[in-house]
Amino acid sequence: MSSFMQAAIEEAQCGLAEGGIPIGSVLVHQGRIIGRGHNRRVQQGSAILHGEMDAFENAGRQPASVYRESVLYTTLSPCPMCSGAILLYGIPKVVVGENRTFMGDEALLRDRGVQVETLQDETCIALMRDFIAAKPALWDEDIGV
Repeated sequence: MSSFMQAAIEEAQCGLAEGGIPIGSVLVHQGRIIGRGHNRRVQQGSAILHGEMDAFENAGRQPASVYRESVLYTTLSPCPMCSGAILLYGIPKVVVGENRTFMGDEALLRDRGVQVETLQDETCIALMRDFIAAKPALWDEDIGV
């Protein structure tokens, strides 16, 4: 596993430790993490702070050229909101930890030219499996069920 996916997993574990949903993400530009984040909807009372959105926010304002050269690593398949941000900022590649728990808008991303690599990482799968078993209502809220 890449050190970047490992960093995303560490973000997910941080979110879980804070009482939130264990999804993490890092934005990487030219081999360096420029933004890292985890789902903080619970912790911040936020409607939008999914792991990917938090990573974008923590990367701060970047020139379009930086986004076009970046890779987003995320522990779970990106939802429609996060996929929209990926498309908006022109991120060319997304590495997904797993999509068995939740299949986001990977087809849309691919249709729009984004390279999507899915790992089916056992750590990512176990994080979500255990979380959903413990807190199914909170998971349903996060994905709008």
